Amino acid sequence: MAEVETEIIRVLVAKPGLDGHDRGAKIIARALRDAGMEVIYTGIRQTPEMIAEAALQEDVDVVCISILSGAHMELFPQILDQLKARGLDDKIVLAGGIIPEDDIPPLKEMGIKEVFGPGTNTRDIIAYIRDVIDEARKTAT
Repeated sequence: MAEVETEIIRVLVAKPGLDGHDRGAKIIARALRDAGMEVIYTGIRQTPEMIAEAALQEDVDVVCISILSGAHMELFPQILDQLKARGLDDKIVLAGGIIPEDDIPPLKEMGIKEVFGPGTNTRDIIAYIRDVIDEARKTAT
C-alpha cells in the first residue's frame, strides 16, 4: 500500500495588545502541536505588525488570535489589514478568547473565519482547522 504524503499544517498562535494572560493560548498551542501541527507561538503583547510579520516569516497556513482584553474590535481589523498588506489575506484567521456573541458576526464579516469561546474543546478546534485546511488545499489544486 502506498504511503500517503500529507503536508504539515503550520499555525501561528498570537496574543495581541496588552493582554498578558496566555494560559489558554498555550493550551491551544500545545493541543495543536500534539495533533501533529507545527505551531509558532508569538508570546504576549504583540502588535498587529508583529503578528503579520511573524505569519509572513513563518509561512503559516492559519493565524489563531487569542484575546481576553476586550480590544478585539480594534485589534482584529488592524491584524487583518497588516496581513493583507503583506499579501497574506488568503490565510485562515481564527479567533478565541472572551468575545461577546454580538461581536462574532461583524468579526466574521471582516474576515475572521471562526471564533472559539471559553470552554471550547481543543478536539473541536483541531478538527475545524483540519477541515478548513483540507478544503482550502483541495480548492487550490
